[in-house]
Amino acid sequence: MNIEQTLQEAILQAIKDLYGADVEVSSITLQKTKREFTGHYTLVTFPLLRISRKKPEETGQDIGTYLVKNSEVVTQFNVIKGFLNLTIAPAVWVRLLEDIDGKPDYGFVSVADDAPLFMVEYSSPNTNKPLHLGHVRNNLLGHALSEVLKANGKRVVKTNLVNDRGIHICKSMLAWNLWGNGETPASSGKKGDHLVGDYYVLFDQKYKEEQSALRGKGLSKEEAEAASPLMEQTREMLRDWEAGDRETVALWEKMNGWVYEGFDETYRQLGVSFDKIYHESDTYLPGKEEVMRGLREGLFYQKEDGSVWADLSSDGLDHKLLLRSDGTSVYMTQDIGTAKLRFDDYPIDTMIYVVGNEQNYHFQVLSILLDRLGFEFGKGLVHFSYGMVELPDGKMKSREGTVVDADDLMAEMIETAREISAELGKLDDATPEEVEAIARMVGLGALKYFILKVDPKKNMTFNPRESIDFNGNTGPFIQYTHARVRSILRKAEEQGMTLPENLDPTVPISVKEEGLVQLLSEFGTVVAQAGSEYNVSLIGNYVYDLAKEFNQYYHEYPILREENASLRDFRLLLCRNVARTIKRGMKLFGIDVPERM
Repeated sequence: MNIEQTLQEAILQAIKDLYGADVEVSSITLQKTKREFTGHYTLVTFPLLRISRKKPEETGQDIGTYLVKNSEVVTQFNVIKGFLNLTIAPAVWVRLLEDIDGKPDYGFVSVADDAPLFMVEYSSPNTNKPLHLGHVRNNLLGHALSEVLKANGKRVVKTNLVNDRGIHICKSMLAWNLWGNGETPASSGKKGDHLVGDYYVLFDQKYKEEQSALRGKGLSKEEAEAASPLMEQTREMLRDWEAGDRETVALWEKMNGWVYEGFDETYRQLGVSFDKIYHESDTYLPGKEEVMRGLREGLFYQKEDGSVWADLSSDGLDHKLLLRSDGTSVYMTQDIGTAKLRFDDYPIDTMIYVVGNEQNYHFQVLSILLDRLGFEFGKGLVHFSYGMVELPDGKMKSREGTVVDADDLMAEMIETAREISAELGKLDDATPEEVEAIARMVGLGALKYFILKVDPKKNMTFNPRESIDFNGNTGPFIQYTHARVRSILRKAEEQGMTLPENLDPTVPISVKEEGLVQLLSEFGTVVAQAGSEYNVSLIGNYVYDLAKEFNQYYHEYPILREENASLRDFRLLLCRNVARTIKRGMKLFGIDVPERM
């Protein structure tokens, strides 16, 4: 049953009988009653005053009196200025809990074969370095958004665009060529992505040394950069690669192969996956073809040095480089080609790019260029823009090797979870295997929840130890609550307590229990809002509120020791659905919850 819908229908009938008017359901604005007032739902009367021709308080009194007299749902009401607070009958909450319990997928929408197709791009790493904390937020947001869209009945294709070519990739390749002495992941004992990342850092170190030497000879900063032998060698390597030079391509394939093996291991650990992976090495040529077509059709223009540009001044922007003077492509060229290939491959209804807010301009331009090139999907692209993630001591820089490596971070989180759990005595009765499984579950759950509970649009600071606090708005607190509820249910089963098919509708439930059922009933609304607003943090806030409310309830009311059998049945059914909803909400974040802890 849907209480809000039932209330809306009753209110529409009240308005018709009281004032002789038929109104649209959109005029009926219901809100959850604020904690400081008595009631469950609040009707805002102001939109109805033109019909009632009465003051807000009088209108509220009219409708409240009617509902108590004519509706089985409403038992009492109070009016605060223009707000009518309605109290719902206890029996309604009992029936609603039964209804929720009878639907294992409560709150989720089934995915139909003809449902809209959403493609979500996330991760998009460069093959010159391992994944770091910034990538972790990106991957977790992309994965959670995909799961939330599926829960809203959308078909979803999770995709990754690997930045496997370009000047930055050649920096790692050149450094390995010059100073690597044939080192491999096997000979060094390093993951392949870490090994290649070390050479990216080494290049930057050597480049700075070179620049310092050139400046020491009296060259200005600009002159030193222009005269850099290392950068010239890197540009030459990129030209060789684009020309298909066999030796350069072989080195590129070898080093990228090392990186992919490393990435796959990190993705498995993080619990994210993809349905389709695109590579810029495959998409830049189609992008160049589209740019050249645009040039031929007069959509773009060419400078004397041979570079190709787009004039975006008519859109309130500047001029955008699309092809360099040496014919090599830029990111924008590649994204044009990737978009074309994707829409050729899939009947995409909505394309979502999960990319940080420092790229807002890039995706604004991409949408304009695709539309200018005649692609119908150009204007409909969605940039899921999110804020940066930093550490308490500041920003990270890949070139300088000051990033927080994703693998190291996950290992640290698991170890920290193990230490804190042991300190609190939460693993005293666990086997070594259970200790390891729970430490991994809690550590990774803490990482994921701490990042995903924040509004994606906001910048955030990640504090590893704070995220594993077993109190407060954290993953471990929610996981521990789930384990506590499951423990209650196991003990009930061990004591031979079985739930009847139907609850006693006259059971004397408390206001706290009514509030918990109301909160459970809102799960679907929150999932729908998270999907429509592309804001997965709403799920985290909801699950935390549910866990917090249950913990307060657990300390105030007996469950297994309750002597009234009908009331005990209600409370056990309430427990079952709190645990089920926590588990399903956390699953949207890719977080597992333990059965015991």
